Amino acid sequence: MRFADIIGMDDLKKALCGMVDSGRVPHAMLLYENDGGGALPLVLAFLQYLHCRQHEGGDSCGNCITCRQHARLIYPDIRFTFPVTSGTKVSGAVKDLTCDLFLPYWRELVLENPYFIENDLSAALGFEKKQGVIAVAEGKAILQKLSLSGISDGYRAIVIYLPEKMNQQTANMLLKAIEEPADKTLFLLITHAPESVLQTISSRCQALRVPPLSKEEVTGALVSRGVGPEEAALAASFAGGSVGAALHSLSEASGTAQARELFVALMEAVLDRDYLAALEVGEAVSALDSREKQKVFLTFAGESLRKIFMLQQGMDEISGVAPSEGDFCRDAATRCNRAFCRKALDAIGRAAMLLERNVAQKAIMTNLVDRLFVSVV
Repeated sequence: MRFADIIGMDDLKKALCGMVDSGRVPHAMLLYENDGGGALPLVLAFLQYLHCRQHEGGDSCGNCITCRQHARLIYPDIRFTFPVTSGTKVSGAVKDLTCDLFLPYWRELVLENPYFIENDLSAALGFEKKQGVIAVAEGKAILQKLSLSGISDGYRAIVIYLPEKMNQQTANMLLKAIEEPADKTLFLLITHAPESVLQTISSRCQALRVPPLSKEEVTGALVSRGVGPEEAALAASFAGGSVGAALHSLSEASGTAQARELFVALMEAVLDRDYLAALEVGEAVSALDSREKQKVFLTFAGESLRKIFMLQQGMDEISGVAPSEGDFCRDAATRCNRAFCRKALDAIGRAAMLLERNVAQKAIMTNLVDRLFVSVV
C-alpha cells in the first residue's frame, strides 16, 4: 500500500516520511485510532516506503519487487500479530495458538478491506462469539522471529494489532525486545484503547494519534468503493470519522438494525418509567448470542445518546442524526433532562468495560438499566 492510497491524514504521512528520510525511525510506535480509522493502512504504507529502495516524492514506487510483496502482504521481514482464539476455522488450546495459523484469513481480510473493525476481524478469523487474546505462544513466536536473521538487509518489523489484548505474561516476555530491540528492528502497535495497553509497553513507545477523518473524506472513501453518494453521505454522518465503521454499518450482517430496535425499546421504557419493560430489554440484550453483538448494542447506544445530547444543545446540523432516526432522537431530546445523556454515557462506558472483563452479561445489563433509571429522574 502506498501513502497515495490512504484517505486524508496528510500531516501523519509527512511525519512518517520524514522519519524515514532523516534516518530517525523510532524503534517502537503506538498508533491510537478509533476502530476502523485507518491506522493499519498507514502502517502498511509506512513499511512499504521504508523498504522500497526507489521511493521518491514522499511515497514508495509501487512497482519494484519489494512493493509488490508488500501489496500482497508477503514481505518476509514483517510479522503480523493480532488477538486469536479457538474457533470454527482454527481449533486447539488457546495457549498453543499463534497468528501463523490464522495468517491466510488475516491477509484475505486486510486485502479486501484494510479499514476493518474489530468485529470484522473476529468474524473473518472464525471466533465471532469469543474474545481473542495475544497469548504466550504468540510472544514466543515473535521472539523466535527476532532471533533469526532477516531475509533482506533492511528493517524487520513486528506489527501488533490491539496490544490491549495482550496478557501480562506475554507483555513481560516482549518487554526487553521492545525496550532495547536489535538493530533495524521496529515494533508498530495499533490500539483502540491506549489506556488499556499495559503501561510497561506503552511507556516504551512513541505515541501517535490517528485522527478521525472528516465526513467528506469518509464519504469519498465509500463512493470509491461503489457506494451511492447519498447512501455514503448518510453512513459517513454517523460513522465518527471511521471508514471501517461506515462500511460495517452498511453491511447487512452488522447487527445495527437489531441494536437500534433494542435501544429504542430501552429508551422508551426508561422515559415512560416502566421498569419492568426496561428489564425485559436488558434481558434481551444479555441473551444475544455473542458478546460482539452486545458490544454493537452498547456502541450504538452511546452514539445515539451523543446525538440526543447535541440536539438538546441546538446543534442539529452537526448532530449526524439520520432521517430514519430523526423523530425518535428529537422526541427523546425533549423528554429527558439535560444531565441524562452524560450520566447515561458513563453507565454505558462502565457496561462496556465490564463486558470486556467477562462479567456476567445479565448482571451488566441489569446494572445498566438501574443506572439509566436513576439518571432520568
